[in-house]
Amino acid sequence: MTLQHLDGPESITTEHDEPWVRVGQSTLSDSEAAATAATESALAGATARLLVVFASTHHDLSRVARCVDSLSGSAEVIGCSTAGEVVANGAADASLVVMALGGDGFSIATGLGVCEEAQLPGADLTSISLREAAVQAASSVNRVERREHTVLLLLADGLVGDQMEVVRGAYEQAGAGIPLVGGCAGDDLAMQQTHQIFGDAVYTGAVVTAAISSDRPIGIGVRHGWEVRGESMLVTSSQGVVVETLDDLPALDMYLNRFDAPENVRTDEQAFIDFAVTRPLGIRRRDRMEIRFVAGADFERRTVHCIAEVPQGGLAWAMTGDVETVLSATDDACAEALAVLGDTEPLGLVMFDCIARRSVLEEAGTDAEVSRMRHHANGAPISGFYTYGEIARTRGAGGFHNQTLVVLAIG
Repeated sequence: MTLQHLDGPESITTEHDEPWVRVGQSTLSDSEAAATAATESALAGATARLLVVFASTHHDLSRVARCVDSLSGSAEVIGCSTAGEVVANGAADASLVVMALGGDGFSIATGLGVCEEAQLPGADLTSISLREAAVQAASSVNRVERREHTVLLLLADGLVGDQMEVVRGAYEQAGAGIPLVGGCAGDDLAMQQTHQIFGDAVYTGAVVTAAISSDRPIGIGVRHGWEVRGESMLVTSSQGVVVETLDDLPALDMYLNRFDAPENVRTDEQAFIDFAVTRPLGIRRRDRMEIRFVAGADFERRTVHCIAEVPQGGLAWAMTGDVETVLSATDDACAEALAVLGDTEPLGLVMFDCIARRSVLEEAGTDAEVSRMRHHANGAPISGFYTYGEIARTRGAGGFHNQTLVVLAIG
């Protein structure tokens, strides 16, 4: 069953042993009212196995979590704050989306890991690293009742640490045989603090997971739509997410010159951030180009700061994109995810779409992107959010992406 309802419940009779995905959205400003409307709409009277919440920071996330959990029945609940929300009707801001997954064809187990002691409500635990938090959260793969197809869905705090550590920690638990998919929480571009939901509680500095095992196939598609600008640059010195030199020259100077940055971008921190959001770096993996979001710079040390690791000794490229390349990537990501399903019709699509891609598209292009998603979904419900980083590992050692669209197709 593939139904989507917006802004209010609707009574529907369902076959409870048939696997289904439904999505509810509310644009109400009151947090409890919005959470109630979206959850009841997604459940439509049925019993779910998993509820996933994507909510703007305009809402009180603690009230949202308590409300959704109270309505969840026996379902597991995870979620996160966003930089915008996506459903089949279009992209939104200041809204709340709930995806419900149910039926006898699914098995679910959820997990939580928190890497900042101060953010543990009502607990006094030793602080752990981001990687260790991911290991703890990803232990859900060891508890899920295994069916033919399994995927580990991760939602992480993209403003804490090197996000490749989330992928590495999850990989320790999942191994090569279980794909990883998900995204990093947002805070409506405030870039101050994001939130993760687990059950009826809200955290920061956390990784939450849902191990989803299904009798039906599950597909993942990954595309970014950015193109190389100019020659490669050797990363001659880097410390994790901080790029110190490129071709033995200060990384910030190389970056600014490669993009012909105007004078205000060279001297003003906020102007640099605004400029960099649509001008990422690309790093070469064995079979693909991974994108690294440039989140800031140190004007005294002349360094460039990314969201995830830029390996020393590797090659980096300046990357550019426009509306057409980004929209083409949307088509390709959807097609790649759906191809895995074969002849199985999708029950739903989940989108993890970088906020920087939305910045390139602007309003008209965003409408066009969602229209293309809707075309590929062919009537199946769509849910998702604009992220601060995307996770997709189906093969190889990488798996963390920036300024990329990741599509999860649930068969």
